[in-house]
Amino acid sequence: MCMSTRQSDDLNAPLAVRLRPTNMQDLLGQQHLLQTGSPLTRLIQGQEKHITSVLLYGPPGSGKTTLAKMIAQSDSRIFIELSAVNSGVSQVREVLAQAQESLATENKETVLFIDEVHRFSKAQQDALLPGVENRWVTLVAATTENPSFSVISPLLSRSIVLTLRPLTDVDIGTVINRALTDERGLNGDVTISPQAFDSLVRLAAGDARRALTYLEAAAGAASDEITSEVLSRAVDRVIEKYDRGGDTHYDVASAFIKSIRGSDVDASLHYLAQMLEAGEDPRFIARRMMISASEDVGIADPAALGLAVAATQAVALVGMPEARIILAEVVVYLACAPKSNAAYLGIESAIADLRSSKGGPVPAHLRDSHSGALRDNRENEARESASYIYPHDLALGVAAQQYLPDALVGTEYYHPTTHGYESRIKTALEQIRKMLRKG
Repeated sequence: MCMSTRQSDDLNAPLAVRLRPTNMQDLLGQQHLLQTGSPLTRLIQGQEKHITSVLLYGPPGSGKTTLAKMIAQSDSRIFIELSAVNSGVSQVREVLAQAQESLATENKETVLFIDEVHRFSKAQQDALLPGVENRWVTLVAATTENPSFSVISPLLSRSIVLTLRPLTDVDIGTVINRALTDERGLNGDVTISPQAFDSLVRLAAGDARRALTYLEAAAGAASDEITSEVLSRAVDRVIEKYDRGGDTHYDVASAFIKSIRGSDVDASLHYLAQMLEAGEDPRFIARRMMISASEDVGIADPAALGLAVAATQAVALVGMPEARIILAEVVVYLACAPKSNAAYLGIESAIADLRSSKGGPVPAHLRDSHSGALRDNRENEARESASYIYPHDLALGVAAQQYLPDALVGTEYYHPTTHGYESRIKTALEQIRKMLRKG
């Protein structure tokens, strides 16, 4: 258990601790939470007396601990930090008892900060409820997992959930430049080459703490300038040339998709690893896999898209580094799955016909029976509409009648392959089309 009323200024502390922002103006990337009059701003400024619990939900290194300490600083509140890994129910109750006593005898509020609150068991979270309910503490809990799934309902209902955003590359660059020049940081003792700077921003992947940890390690290994070679040795990572906004980004993403399409599982995993090691956003990778599941696997394996969608949701919930396992699992599945782009080609062909003005009005018997044409008593169209055959009334469930506009009768957009599940679709579709042509 850690207790303090102010932020440490120990110069022996890690660089990320020394450079922790002490005011809202220096905090980067979370301006949407710090607007004038917002609950968080009022709490930091000591104006908000009615918020008993705040859940800070966001990725690592986005400022959750910093915000908690800013709240504690206002009005000299007592700051207590509990570890979700090492603290049990007895420690929680001890803290609440101390907070209750401080409030009664010294009229001092206690800010209880719990990092990684999702690691708290249900019993530990239950133990927090009296302190939150009776306002013995201002609970500030941080989590990288969606609170809707990781925090018990009674605690969630007594909290406001504030979602922090990942820092942008520009924000990370600002953090690095501050650290290089600030007297609390490296104080101008070293410089960094443009190539190493770009690599460090990429490796940080939106995590300010990681950026400063890597910078400090590289500064310790540099004589006067941090180069790409120095950075690579310091963080024990091969620094790939990979510009997330440039050609390399698109080249690797293209090779990744084409390897999946080509069913080369080893190449697919290689390019996945290359993107992950370069700090690519795993959500971008997951989105590409959803497209691949639709465009390249298609109906040959209908389960592929569902798996890719589930992976996208799981990646957002879990985050890195564990998300790499989820991504790898789906990459292997997609690469090994039978392939068909028949559905993709079908919709492209249908769109091409429309853009070339092919088509025509909807056949009368398919129109809405409440359409304006029928309300206007157009008897001929009404009679045609009444001729619609309801497929569910037929034994085989297929009604032989015209569905396409007159100009497109007989057009076939979808041409299934014999790959995987689509072979079954092909057989069924041949029979269906024969039945429809009899109409």
